[in-house]
Amino acid sequence: MKLIEGNFENPEVNILLEKHFKELRSVSPEGSAHVLDIQGLKVNSIKFWSLWENNKLIGCGALKFLENDHGEFKSIRVIDEYRKKGYGIKILKHLINEAKKLKIKKLSLETGSGTFFLPARTLFKKIGFKESDPFAHYKEDPNSCYMSLKI
Repeated sequence: MKLIEGNFENPEVNILLEKHFKELRSVSPEGSAHVLDIQGLKVNSIKFWSLWENNKLIGCGALKFLENDHGEFKSIRVIDEYRKKGYGIKILKHLINEAKKLKIKKLSLETGSGTFFLPARTLFKKIGFKESDPFAHYKEDPNSCYMSLKI
């Protein structure tokens, strides 16, 4: 797999991110959706990668810097046709390796607590994430599940 940093000008990446944004907004109650749009991913505190295999877009993911050694995963997404084929784990491992290169020691994430988000929570747990308290700007929310991993 090949990671390409940024790459927001690529139409395939834009389509994937737009779909991700719309889908998560549609299944999250107002005030409980924390998905970032493309402009939100372009800030200096976030590194974004698209992941490719044989010139085909597989998915994407981002790392937001919270503190010197604490990062947050954002916008982790696998294209529908590649789901349940092991690509989610590959994307997470790539992002964890990138976080290590950047001297991150703890990764956190927020995902939904509803049934729609069960595959994501299962994937994160499979790679070692454990449920945690809210972090950074997040507050207790019955629609959110917070997870962390020490790396």
